[in-house]
Amino acid sequence: MASGGLQLLGFVLAFLGWIGIIISTAMPQWKMASYAGDNIVTAQALYEGLWMSCAMQSTGQIQCKVYDSLLKLEGNLQATRALMVAAILLGLVAIFTAVTGMKCMKCMEEDQVKKMRMAVFGGVIFIIAGMAALVATSWYGNRVARAFYDPFTPVNTRFEFGSALFIGWAAASLAILGGAFLCCSCPRQETSYPPSRGYPKNAPSTGKDYV
Repeated sequence: MASGGLQLLGFVLAFLGWIGIIISTAMPQWKMASYAGDNIVTAQALYEGLWMSCAMQSTGQIQCKVYDSLLKLEGNLQATRALMVAAILLGLVAIFTAVTGMKCMKCMEEDQVKKMRMAVFGGVIFIIAGMAALVATSWYGNRVARAFYDPFTPVNTRFEFGSALFIGWAAASLAILGGAFLCCSCPRQETSYPPSRGYPKNAPSTGKDYV
């Protein structure tokens, strides 16, 4: 029962992490900057994400523009996109694999060994998906930090970490943690020894000894 509870906890954490990865990928707030200018009326907040850039005026109006061409984007941005999309697809595969190996499911009940292996395999895929998302968000955040501290970057174009990065880091950590719980939820198989053979009992003496 304890291993079943750990398995369920791992799946819930990994599933929540997968949902967070999707939300982080879709959000435009990967990096943000505020620019007030000479007049507070013209104040605006600038956001840039993986798919679009947005500008929010001081009046609350938000205007977003989707990136026109894939070929015009920087190679780092394209790589970040690819890693996040790969993490989402791997998480989807991990969900179906882990559900098949869950103890609460009736799939593959006739072979418990293969069922446990499916749960472990699903946990491994969750860990890979979380690592892909963690690499993507950390790589993007490193680029934002380097540009912010670059003395040649104009002050009005310096960006900071957006909320999507923090959500991505938390989601990747949940996916990795949940996958680790899934990998550790299977009980260890005890080594089975062959039954010991008893020594044959000596037949009772009949009193007739042959020489």
